[in-house]
Amino acid sequence: MKVVIIHGSPKSEEMAKESPQNKAHWIYWIKNKLENQGIKTYTPLMPICWKPTYQEWKEEFEKIPIDEETILIGHSAGGAFLTKWLGETNEKIKKLILVAPAIINLKKEVWELDKFYDFEINKNLQNNVKEIILIESDNDSESILESCKIYSEMLNIKPIVLKNKGHFTERGMGTKEFPELLEEVLKE
Repeated sequence: MKVVIIHGSPKSEEMAKESPQNKAHWIYWIKNKLENQGIKTYTPLMPICWKPTYQEWKEEFEKIPIDEETILIGHSAGGAFLTKWLGETNEKIKKLILVAPAIINLKKEVWELDKFYDFEINKNLQNNVKEIILIESDNDSESILESCKIYSEMLNIKPIVLKNKGHFTERGMGTKEFPELLEEVLKE
């Protein structure tokens, strides 16, 4: 088994420079927890993450070997990326975990996201993924809550709703630890 975690898209280049997104929030914590258990964990830094383009992210992501024993985790824009990629490639994997996945850009703070999120969720990706898990917070933004509804309906999954976790950032959670996610990764 291996785990690949794809981070989200910060609002600005300045935010991206404050902390590399592949080490921000809970990502580094969970990577250490998994690797301490002998699970190879990849956390690529996606290119120009504050102005993401699907093609650039795809080129970076496809440097990692994916197989039927892989668990993919996507946070926010990372969840959108993984959903689109799986829908296009029909790659078979063990588990897809979407953490506050985005597909709607209501605030329009980052216009590039409109293009990044412009795709149809392929309902057939369920046939290639043994398990799909959706984790959302009850106090996330309106656009993320609306996005979670879309993923839930399109992929026919019931979300795990956690209380007061914001957008699953360190500030929103008040911690870098995310034991609920770790439990879902390790669950057979």
